[in-house]
Amino acid sequence: MRAEDSATTHTSIAAESGPGIAPRTAGAPARTGPGERSPRRRAGVLQAGLGVLAFSLTFPATAWGLEGFGPWTLIGLRSVLAAVIAGGCLLALRVPLPARQHRAGLAVVTAGVVLGFPLLTTLALETSTTAHAAVVVGLLPLTTALFSALRVGNRPSRTFWLAALAGAAAVIGFTVQQSGGTLTGADAYLFGALLVCAAGYTEGGRLARVMPGWQVIGWALVLCLPITLPGALVALAYEPVHLTVHGLAGLLWVAAGSQFLGLVVWYRGMAAIGIPKASQLQLAQPLLTLVWSVLLLGEHLTPAAPLTAAAVLICIAVTQRARG
Repeated sequence: MRAEDSATTHTSIAAESGPGIAPRTAGAPARTGPGERSPRRRAGVLQAGLGVLAFSLTFPATAWGLEGFGPWTLIGLRSVLAAVIAGGCLLALRVPLPARQHRAGLAVVTAGVVLGFPLLTTLALETSTTAHAAVVVGLLPLTTALFSALRVGNRPSRTFWLAALAGAAAVIGFTVQQSGGTLTGADAYLFGALLVCAAGYTEGGRLARVMPGWQVIGWALVLCLPITLPGALVALAYEPVHLTVHGLAGLLWVAAGSQFLGLVVWYRGMAAIGIPKASQLQLAQPLLTLVWSVLLLGEHLTPAAPLTAAAVLICIAVTQRARG
């Protein structure tokens, strides 16, 4: 097996090139016939929505995980377990190594999604509530759209940007109000996580146009093992572990649900409907996170929640209909 071999040679996604077929624009949904456009779009929205649902549980699951593990242990173990799952799938299906031209992009996904976001948000959640941390997710769709415009040349319409800004403003206002209107020391971690995750999402969405989305995150996790495995072992040696049901459940979810399965369907959705529009579905994520925070962590919501939810859903509808 040569390193230059690519999984794209075995997928129908990569096969959409050749004589008479225009190349795809990275980060934009593929052009399909009239009979295929609606089913593909619906499937893409559904997959991206499932990714958002999985991600909405990340902060509550991390809070649970911190009940049993130290922050550095949790960060290391979640990535190692996710890499074991991903590596097993890659081996079972005999997927060849990614092509050399894709490795720089995979490194960005690794730095942003596998290492940066889990590290920074876990450190932030040591002192911040999940409601306050949700401000990161409130800004993530807009930041991802900005990164997409800079990286892959997407140019959404003015209506799209106005709706995205309105939705982000609604979510930010709600989450800041939830946290009492004050900023905490965890904000530096949270805004750093916002930037690195947006970069990882954009690059992963671009790569998912030329290779299956599950292979994008799978290879990113496996390539990170030389860092995460020693890191997890060192953390286990220095941080105490208290095995609890919540701690184990939180670890398993952030590893299998958030770190692997959620990203699989998320990247597939981004490949189908485009990075900017998929990113706007995440405007609903902070509100879902707040619901899980009430149900799983016993946090309290204010009466502003349903009004914010309605505003966000309207913004999502506008961005999904806005033409690029």
